[in-house]
Amino acid sequence: MNRKKTFAVAMMFGMGLWLAALTATADEEKTKAAGDSEFFSQASAAGLAEVNFSELAVRLTRNSVVKEFAERILADHMRANRELTQLANQRSIALAKEMDEGHQKKYDKLKKLSGAEFDRTYMEGMVKDHEEAVKLYEKEAKNGKDDTTKEWAGKLTPILKKHLEHAREVCQKCKDENKKE
Repeated sequence: MNRKKTFAVAMMFGMGLWLAALTATADEEKTKAAGDSEFFSQASAAGLAEVNFSELAVRLTRNSVVKEFAERILADHMRANRELTQLANQRSIALAKEMDEGHQKKYDKLKKLSGAEFDRTYMEGMVKDHEEAVKLYEKEAKNGKDDTTKEWAGKLTPILKKHLEHAREVCQKCKDENKKE
């Protein structure tokens, strides 16, 4: 009987140590991820803006090239936003619930435009926003605290660079078309 009690106590002690180690590891991961909370906040606000601007472009543009670009941005950024949400939820990090003030002002201005002026303004905004996004994601991929978040940011950086390159091309086409008119 004594052996059974000793064994049971040893098992309980061992389980307690195991649970403590698990908790410490989880706390350490949350602490690392908390260091990346600014990235999560900025990336989520920018992601919302990309989706909102591109939904507007799909509705308002008459330019097939701009519409195709906006549809690609919508698909890619909606997927990225879902992935970002999943990462944030796993780390108990709150995301932006709406666009930041600067993006909201741009959106309010953009929705009042039409035709070639809308297309040019939307595409110029896409170039600027993707330049900022590339910098944000490169910085996170290099300096982030949480390994999983760093890896994810590194995976998205080439996609954002392709968006930027495509945005520049479409923006130039919009400007060239305006010169012809």
